[in-house]
Amino acid sequence: MQITQSLRQTAQLTPDHIVTIYGDRRRTAAQTLDRVSRLAGAFVALGAQTGDRIGILSLNSDRYHEFLLAAPWAGCAVNPVNIRWSPAEIAYSLADCGTDILLVDETFAPMINTLKELAPNLATVIFTGDGEAPEGMLDYEALIAGSDPIADAERGGDDLYGIFYTGGTTGDPKGVMLSHRACLTSAMGALVTTDILTRGATLLHAAPMFHLADLAAWHVGCLTRSTHVIVPMFTPSGVIEAIERHRVVGALLVPTMIQMLVDSPEAADADLSSLIHIIYGASPIAESLLERTFALLPEVRLTQAYGMTELAPIATLLTADDHLDPALRRSCGRPAVHSDLRIVGADGQELGRGEVGEIIVRGDHLMSGYWNKPDATADAVRDGWMHTGDAGHMDANGYVFLADRLKDMIITGGENVYSVEVENAIAKHPGVAQTAVIGVPDAQWGERVHAVVVRAPGAQVTEDELREFCREHIANYKLPRSVAFIEELPVSGAGKILKRNLRDMTW
Repeated sequence: MQITQSLRQTAQLTPDHIVTIYGDRRRTAAQTLDRVSRLAGAFVALGAQTGDRIGILSLNSDRYHEFLLAAPWAGCAVNPVNIRWSPAEIAYSLADCGTDILLVDETFAPMINTLKELAPNLATVIFTGDGEAPEGMLDYEALIAGSDPIADAERGGDDLYGIFYTGGTTGDPKGVMLSHRACLTSAMGALVTTDILTRGATLLHAAPMFHLADLAAWHVGCLTRSTHVIVPMFTPSGVIEAIERHRVVGALLVPTMIQMLVDSPEAADADLSSLIHIIYGASPIAESLLERTFALLPEVRLTQAYGMTELAPIATLLTADDHLDPALRRSCGRPAVHSDLRIVGADGQELGRGEVGEIIVRGDHLMSGYWNKPDATADAVRDGWMHTGDAGHMDANGYVFLADRLKDMIITGGENVYSVEVENAIAKHPGVAQTAVIGVPDAQWGERVHAVVVRAPGAQVTEDELREFCREHIANYKLPRSVAFIEELPVSGAGKILKRNLRDMTW
């Protein structure tokens, strides 16, 4: 199982197939293979050796696509850098895994001097933007033009494909090591479990390509010989234009992106009829948003994926057909075909259906470990099972329902409250666009249930109104004792709500 194999096969069988579209730039499979093999040759000429890590700090582009293939072609591993991190966090990741070569575009080129000061190991910077390379940087296109193509190193199986740094919700960056086998197992499992993409489809990349959520979709697209339509970053207008212009069939979007898309005034008059598959993750979709999505895109088929970076990243899938049953829409689906999943108690024993415990997962998609963190690896992976830190239960039909992060469970007046229960109740209100629930210190109750709410456009829902509404759905001790209304929720690169940021705002 080699990630580069899909490019070799596509170039062999359909050399004129358009592999990438970025703005007005289109590249065929044959052109892409030639460029990838030359870029890999440039990496080797610059001193990259088998197993070395090569980083990229860039918005989405067709050159990002080439990098994801050229690094393993050269025998190296990828280190896609989180574009939302501070220079200190970026430098930490570069130094931690010994990334000596970094590709950077015009957006992040001004950061390089600071990064070199903070990460002295950073020796070579390659400019992937258009126009002249800044002083001290090598030009991407010149490297490709001046390098001879090399043979594929044919790294695969348990060889390291990449290091993907977490830290979006925990605040503790850890380099997750994923093999070729892990990434491809997850992608193939998704294809077998669902109908998310068909061969030769057009796949939109609007979510950040540094993140494993979009990268998982990228792997699926490579396996199905899709055309990758790439935009630099998500904007409603950019996505709408790309869908109309290129007749995009599938896209990975987090719920916040879907919300922005359906809220866009441009969407109502646009021809989005080609878009029939949306894969989403990070959180379930609110019922009100789901209804508005189907109103805008009546033929769309939604698939929800649950997982984590350590699982490359897919554990469960809620299929398009599952979405037709309103009772299942708060579920994250059933274990994908490649994913073995259990719900266990504090003693590690499997619990019965309907009982809330920790979700643990095993399979060939499991990470190889955390880079340079053997203790953290041993704590997370026990007897071959990844302990996710997520609480949930499985119903009689095998559907998994998330309850909370174990550490986010609220204990108020001696009672356990799972924030997702409260969030689900609040989300049913038509005046609510998004919500997150956290526990905050309280002199009387130890912790109190605190809700942070983004109102739906034009809505004027109040704290008292929400509390009374929730009484119809949850027990009194679970009711939010305080509510804050804000314009938008802080989210990670994966679109996950950053509850630690909300705690900082509240405390």
